[in-house]
Amino acid sequence: MTEKKLLQVLDGARTETPPVWMMRQAGRYLPEYRELRRRAENFLDFCYTPPLAVEAALQPLRRYDFSAAILFSDILVVPDALGQRVWFEEGAGPKLDPVGRSDPLAGLGLDNFHQHLGNVYEAVSWLRARLPADVALIGFAGAPWTVAAYMAEGGSSRDYADVRGWAYNDSEKFQALIDLLVEATAAYLIRQVDAGAEVLQLFDSWAGLLSEAQFRRWSVDPARRIVEAVKAAHPHIPVIGFPRGAGVLYADYAGGTGIDAVSLDASVPLGWAAEHLQSQTVVQGNLDNLLLAAGGEALDEEVGRIVEAFAGGPHIFNLGHGIIPATPPEHVGRVVDLVTRA
Repeated sequence: MTEKKLLQVLDGARTETPPVWMMRQAGRYLPEYRELRRRAENFLDFCYTPPLAVEAALQPLRRYDFSAAILFSDILVVPDALGQRVWFEEGAGPKLDPVGRSDPLAGLGLDNFHQHLGNVYEAVSWLRARLPADVALIGFAGAPWTVAAYMAEGGSSRDYADVRGWAYNDSEKFQALIDLLVEATAAYLIRQVDAGAEVLQLFDSWAGLLSEAQFRRWSVDPARRIVEAVKAAHPHIPVIGFPRGAGVLYADYAGGTGIDAVSLDASVPLGWAAEHLQSQTVVQGNLDNLLLAAGGEALDEEVGRIVEAFAGGPHIFNLGHGIIPATPPEHVGRVVDLVTRA
């Protein structure tokens, strides 16, 4: 039996308290991260510099009793490695040269994909070697729909209306982009496992924008194909899926993708999730990240409510979305203490 509680739960074991980690547990809420970030010219350079990426991933482990570390990187390294121009503007987030609607694959390809991402794989290997014996290593990627949304819109958007319209109006060409991303994402995740990742998470941050039929086509089906490819190469590697905002369609995602665990956003009712999701898979989540930032008695009560609601089955304690920069570090420590002493 592994010492790593996260792997135990993903393998179906019952543990006295749930494993705990948090999306964006490394990042701007930590003063030591902000100091470290100054050592790179831009954010992509930071992600592609193994000593910096590894240090960022290790920083929260020095403060908190997390059950896992997660690779420090970004979902947009995939389009960057495919040949799309990607950059980050301070205060404005990611920017990309949008793919063309008439020929979305122009200039994109897998020829130099793994070479471009070599430093990421190196960071995974370095990080695995530096982790405590009881801490699991999580690798990750963005899901094809979410990455395609950024690629098509050229950055962040309130509702991604342009790319959603494109997917309706010219589904054949949009499918070609999704197919390329399925192949690239599966290859990327497999290489992360080759380098030392023990768990994988697939982030579909904009899945909740899709209609029911589009959700099945652009979120569920690509995730299923990626999971199949990963499992063909590494049958025992667990995959966590996070189709944020999916609502009742979380059940379709959990049942139709082959994932080993489903990560829930904060809007998912605990009782419904325990009945309809935890009965078929491991659940992860789902504390509101804004409540984590707010703190106080309400935070303590909600942590207890989540732990109690999922006590009857396999559960990984996490947030419903990533830690926001305004979060006081002591609030994170408070939650970890509450969960691990439950």
